[in-house]
Amino acid sequence: MSLSSKKPIVVFGPSGTGKSTLLKRLFAEYPTEFGFSVSNTTRQPRAGEANGIDYHFLTREQFIAAIELKEFIEHAEFSGNMYGTTVQAVKDVADSGRMCILDIDVQGVKSVKNTDLGARFVFVAPPSEEELERRLRSRGTDDESSILKRLDAAKSELDYGNQEGSCDIKIVNDDLENAYKKLVDFIFEKSQ
Repeated sequence: MSLSSKKPIVVFGPSGTGKSTLLKRLFAEYPTEFGFSVSNTTRQPRAGEANGIDYHFLTREQFIAAIELKEFIEHAEFSGNMYGTTVQAVKDVADSGRMCILDIDVQGVKSVKNTDLGARFVFVAPPSEEELERRLRSRGTDDESSILKRLDAAKSELDYGNQEGSCDIKIVNDDLENAYKKLVDFIFEKSQ
């Protein structure tokens, strides 16, 4: 199977929709085809996360300095933490001959749409807001305040993702196998 396009793929959707699960599976199945753009964040690492692999963990001061140096394609603040993708991170993936995958929020999506990257956009949605809340609570990684912030942010992310023109494909992750197949088919441009 060959990639029909090397344009970056932007994956977005509320926290808890299964974006990371889908992307981890994609990278495991196609380890030489894709490169993950490692984002920067000011949030603390979660259990099992490694600096430079899951995120580049920066202090708020380091992040602000990078903004001032115009190192970011996109950056946003979410739930009190800053997140961003550097130009260098995307170039590193392209230089390796792989397709770049970006996992970013709606603010980042809007920023990437204003670039000349020619990205394709995948919106991953939950089957319902109730299921999204259940997933966030069952992870056990966030306190109540963080969960409520994520749920509040999810409403605007769902509104944006459901707008016409916001994405090239919407994948409702109600069944992991089906959602994964849709993602792979879209990336490799098989019939939908």
